[in-house]
Amino acid sequence: MLERLAEMMFVDAARRYLDALPEDATGWLAGLRDRFVGKALERMHAEPDHAWSVEELAHEVGLSRSALHQRFMHYLGQPPMQYLASWHIQLGARLLRESNRTVAAIALDTGYDSEAAFAHAFKRAVGAPPGAWRKAQAARSE
Repeated sequence: MLERLAEMMFVDAARRYLDALPEDATGWLAGLRDRFVGKALERMHAEPDHAWSVEELAHEVGLSRSALHQRFMHYLGQPPMQYLASWHIQLGARLLRESNRTVAAIALDTGYDSEAAFAHAFKRAVGAPPGAWRKAQAARSE
């Protein structure tokens, strides 16, 4: 019950913060408030293993590709596909840290076609291959 109460308090605080943001605010939370960017973020986060394209996301939210790109740049400072790639790496890192699933399974769950593609992107973003990064994280938490 305390966990649920804490969750409700967090949601209330987040809503109040969003309501208090100035109209010209930028950033991830301001992007969530925008009905188009917010819906695109919701879709990306709900289905991280889906092979999203800008065209498909734009269609999902009811904008043109260029309008969606422009809104992402305004609110998040990066294009939709760059945001999605970063989200995939963040999700992959969390799964590597919190589960014993194979790197191949995590790659598929985060939208990569293969373990090699995930490993390459992960190493480029984080500086270490997924397996080595996982071992280093485990050693830090001991």
